[in-house]
Amino acid sequence: MRTLQAIREARASKTAEARAIVASAEEANRQLTPDEISAFDAIKKIITDLEAEESRAQFLGEQERRSAGVAVSGISGDSYDRLQGSVSVLRVLQAAIEQRQLSGAEAEYHAETERRTGRKAQGVLIPMRALETRVNTTGSASELVATQHRPEQYVEPLRNRLLARSLGVRVLSGLQGNVSIPKHGAGVSVGWVAENTAVPESTVNPESITLSPKHAGGVTELSRQLIMQGSPDVEQLIRDDFAAMLAQAIDSAMIAGTGTLNQPRGILATTGIQTANLATLNWANVVAMKAKLAAVNAEARSWVMNSRVAARFEGTEKSANTGIYLLGDDGRIASIAANPTEQVPNLTPTTSYAILGDFSQVLLGIWSEVDLLVNPYAETAYRRGGVLVRAMATVDVAVRHPKAFVVASDVTI
Repeated sequence: MRTLQAIREARASKTAEARAIVASAEEANRQLTPDEISAFDAIKKIITDLEAEESRAQFLGEQERRSAGVAVSGISGDSYDRLQGSVSVLRVLQAAIEQRQLSGAEAEYHAETERRTGRKAQGVLIPMRALETRVNTTGSASELVATQHRPEQYVEPLRNRLLARSLGVRVLSGLQGNVSIPKHGAGVSVGWVAENTAVPESTVNPESITLSPKHAGGVTELSRQLIMQGSPDVEQLIRDDFAAMLAQAIDSAMIAGTGTLNQPRGILATTGIQTANLATLNWANVVAMKAKLAAVNAEARSWVMNSRVAARFEGTEKSANTGIYLLGDDGRIASIAANPTEQVPNLTPTTSYAILGDFSQVLLGIWSEVDLLVNPYAETAYRRGGVLVRAMATVDVAVRHPKAFVVASDVTI
């Protein structure tokens, strides 16, 4: 029996021949001739036979893995984590273009994730972890293929800094239905009383935090040659494009989602967050923000602001004529890490936000990490030999303790 790789190469070659027959007729704006129909049907039979051969080879490979003790279903937590790190976005796209079944880590991860979530995906499921390492980013990769292939020199576009997981947001993955998390409400009242006097009565009112699916996604066109090259650099470029597209949407929702128009409700729109004033930007008002968190037993772990606000902090002295600035060379404000990102919007053309808080109090619920669906037949892309790739994620955001955040919305920029 031929190797699985040899079978797939033969199948891809025959698929290309069949496509060429159809493309020739489409370019001439005519129907297939009888000879072309006969040739196409012959190729179709060969492809069908190759698919059956591929299925047999995959079956044998799976049995060999079972015999070697490699789980293919019901994967344990540690093995599932390792499996996520083995998924290749490029191999997923190549399989879709060649119209063949997934194999290896990609097939195992897709099957196991469907088993765990009980959800049948429209496309191919891949973990967000496969998109999270950001080295290069590109919106178009046509310049990558040259006489000397030097993708490491590609000039990438400037992306907004992505923060969600780096700030310690709590991630709940593998969700199915809507989620309701109980939360402590008003507690028991305690008072000092005289002998034989009734103690004060109180009622414990538990509350809940809810998460429900919200969908984010986008479509990008990739050239056939780019996907088929199989270079690790190309793999990274494709990862970065999808990472920027989805992670940027999730980050924006976490910070500034309105809770309307199908968006999650982010920190700035959450009822109950604390407010502060930094219209007068000075050390006393910065310390006052920290004090507000301390007063409710919350930890001040991170500052988040956009670059114009960061520039104001960096240009404002802690005390006059000292040369010591609110935002120091160590990237900290009052000993707390500052995280500039353009995901934080401006309130008005001349004012913006500074957020201080504990981002571990943010919940990011994930129903579908990344669902890729490849369409090689979209009219415009098809004529160029490219493919459209749709990536979607289903998530929601909730804040566990709104008082764990203090927001100043009056920083002059």
